[in-house]
Amino acid sequence: HRDYWLAESRPEEWLLIEWPEGEEAPTKYWLSTLPANIGFRQLVDIAKLRWRIERDYHDLKQEVGLGHFEGRSWRGFHHHATLCIAAYGFLVSERETIPP
Repeated sequence: HRDYWLAESRPEEWLLIEWPEGEEAPTKYWLSTLPANIGFRQLVDIAKLRWRIERDYHDLKQEVGLGHFEGRSWRGFHHHATLCIAAYGFLVSERETIPP
C-alpha cells in the first residue's frame, strides 16, 4: 500500500492464485485479509464461495423475479426480497429431491 505514512497499518493481505495444470498462465486471483492461521483448504473454499453467491443472486433475479420490483418503499422491497428468497429456497430444496 502507498499509505505508509498512516499511524495504523492495514491488515496483511494474502494473494491466492489459481493456476490449473496445463494452463500457460494463472486463471484466477484473490486478495484476502483472513488471519494467517487459517488452513489452506478453508482459504480456497472461502475464496470460491463468492462465485456460488453470485450464481445464487443471478438465479434469484432470473428465476424468481428479485429484479422485477418496481415499488417505491424500503418496506415493500424488503417484503418482495423476502418472498423471493423463500421461493428460491423452496426451489433449491425441491431440486435436491430429484435425482440427476
